[in-house]
Amino acid sequence: MGDLNHTIVTSIDLGLVATHLKVVPGDTVVVKGKILCGCQGFEVNLGKDCDNLVLHFNPRFDCKGDVNTIVCNSRKDGAWEEEQRDSHFPFEQNSVVRVTFTFDTKEIKVKLADEHEFCFPNRLGLDNIEYIAVDGDFKIKVLKFL
Repeated sequence: MGDLNHTIVTSIDLGLVATHLKVVPGDTVVVKGKILCGCQGFEVNLGKDCDNLVLHFNPRFDCKGDVNTIVCNSRKDGAWEEEQRDSHFPFEQNSVVRVTFTFDTKEIKVKLADEHEFCFPNRLGLDNIEYIAVDGDFKIKVLKFL
């Protein structure tokens, strides 16, 4: 990935949007941060822009009718597609967590801190990721590109 192979963010209070990135197939994005007390949910969005997300990764403690569930989705031209849910939920409030996202043209491999992995399809067929946003009750400690 060239000049982005380093940590670009350390310790941001809440929320982050990074644009004009060039995450290509084989690259990994590492998000590490603290889940705050009282967290209902947080999200990591990867894609072309806010209306075209190859992955919306949304662990929900108690949000939108979901309890202790990871909800994943994609968004194309501003319209949400079909959600996928995973009941494997290793997250705890008031704890530090690390999640890695490895990008490929066919899918995004998500690896959680407890080594649990799953893949989400690249429904948009993107050949790179230009946009990353992190939001919710989550304090970013590190955003790293490998």
